[in-house]
Amino acid sequence: MSAAAPAGTGLVPRAAFWRRLLRDPRALLGLGLVALALLGALLAPLLPLPGPEAPDFLATLAPPGAGHPLGTDDLGRDTLSRILAGAQVSLLVGLCSVGAALLLGGAIGLFAGFLGGWVDLVLMRLMDVLLAFPGILLALGITAALGASLGNTILAIAAVNLPVMARVARGQALALRGLDYVRAQQALGFGPMTILWRAVLPNALSPILVQGSVLLASSIITESYLSFLGLGVQPPTPSWGNMLRDAIGFLDQAPWLAWFPGLAIFLTVLGFNLLGDGVRDRLDPRD
Repeated sequence: MSAAAPAGTGLVPRAAFWRRLLRDPRALLGLGLVALALLGALLAPLLPLPGPEAPDFLATLAPPGAGHPLGTDDLGRDTLSRILAGAQVSLLVGLCSVGAALLLGGAIGLFAGFLGGWVDLVLMRLMDVLLAFPGILLALGITAALGASLGNTILAIAAVNLPVMARVARGQALALRGLDYVRAQQALGFGPMTILWRAVLPNALSPILVQGSVLLASSIITESYLSFLGLGVQPPTPSWGNMLRDAIGFLDQAPWLAWFPGLAIFLTVLGFNLLGDGVRDRLDPRD
């Protein structure tokens, strides 16, 4: 028997999912904002803009205009170029940290929920230890201990996301392990790993991916926090967080230095949240 979409699991067929998603204005807006951020990050090297780290001391703190559409900072660096470079950093950190948490946390949660017993007890108590720390404090502690760098920022945010993803995966495993098609495979003599791979994982994947899209938004915010505090991506590499930090001293003279990176964070996070909510609703078979 095929375990990918057994009867009664409530899975939404792929074609029906896309039809529902494309009829949802909220999801379309989120998809558009996410696509805009991705396109900006991918096309940044191809656009006719100054380099994000190239100073122009004859155009310091220039307001938005023809030569610099979003103005320049105190070293004459082009704000638009730096925002696009910051999009590369934020999306890289978000995708890598959430991807790592999805793989490891998903595996931990599925094993814990499906196997139960002492495996569940040990693994989930370890996750509770991580959950005992507020997310931003845990990220700050890890980056302060390991040092501020791009790699350590990804590691810190992945650690924050890990227990959340593990709990979502565990809940799905607990809900699925008692269903008839799982019991049927157990009765046929399939081992736990085979059942997890063939029956549990395909049917638990949708909620896990939806949670991942929501965590992408919070990961971008956390990366901005860390960079703003000097514990994330380090200058001269631009990120939205360290752009906001640099703008603090020039809010009276050049407020656009804070407006545009703040707007970039807001729109990107809004896009991922709207898209995640839309995907979640469209995967609900009762919709």
